[in-house]
Amino acid sequence: MSGNHVTIGILAVVATVVWLGVRYSRAPKRARLPARGWVGLAAILAAEVLLCMKTPVVTVFFTPIAWTGYLLLVDGLVESLRGDSRWSRAPGAFLALAFWSVPLWLIFEAYNLRLANWGYAGLPQSLLVRALGYAWSFATIWPAIFETADLLEALGLFAPQGKRRLVFSARGRAVLFLVGLVFLAVPVSVPVRLGQYLFGLVWVGFVLLLDPISYRWHGRSLLREWEEGRTGTSYRYLLAGMVCGLLWEFWNFWAAARWVYVFPIMRAWKIFEMPAPGYLGFPVFALECLVMYEFLRCLRLRWQAGGRLGG
Repeated sequence: MSGNHVTIGILAVVATVVWLGVRYSRAPKRARLPARGWVGLAAILAAEVLLCMKTPVVTVFFTPIAWTGYLLLVDGLVESLRGDSRWSRAPGAFLALAFWSVPLWLIFEAYNLRLANWGYAGLPQSLLVRALGYAWSFATIWPAIFETADLLEALGLFAPQGKRRLVFSARGRAVLFLVGLVFLAVPVSVPVRLGQYLFGLVWVGFVLLLDPISYRWHGRSLLREWEEGRTGTSYRYLLAGMVCGLLWEFWNFWAAARWVYVFPIMRAWKIFEMPAPGYLGFPVFALECLVMYEFLRCLRLRWQAGGRLGG
């Protein structure tokens, strides 16, 4: 990898952090940064220092340590801006989000078993320790996206418009559902050599497949929000995906135990470990995180109501 590509990535991360920091410093505050926010910041800084010192445990678990610190910090920032946060408002729901983050991410790992777009390097020999690292890392994925979107909302980005823009008919929603089904089926149905180029369809497919179902079941739906002119959620999650994507790749690059990409697209043009086109997947993946989790909530509500919601 060219050193210039690493430099580009570092500059992008620094620019993102500075931009968010300036926005935060100028935003009105409702409370001081709570203790967990300072603990999160300290955890990130300590992990960086210990990584530079090549402390074995930290080099192996650097990514989940950094992301745990990030979650504490960002949740604290959100509370200072609007007076509450996911953790302060409903810690049980936050832990549920972290819990479901693991099996939801394993869906993509299952796709990767066939499509082989990434692998893992530098993993510990102990299967138990390795499993702990996997679970800890995967448990931070969905909370990271949601907390980042919360921070962007608390900073006043993409305020709701309230203007009706679109109408999605039942037929239109059915078409989106079928397109999503095709997107999810094709990459694993064609020969592997071709399917490796089609993982992008998977990053889009679950949005198209599941959001129309949530709409029909009267759950939270991006389609309904777009109909009502409330496009802010989509934009915030798209931006949250890019912010998290940059940080995922930045922190992963320096860790001893990390993921590496092997998909055959512009591998000579990597920014950190990720080939440059791959960054386009992070914003859509963030939407996917929201849609998949809201679909699970709809399923739970339907089960509790005996399947009567939405017909």
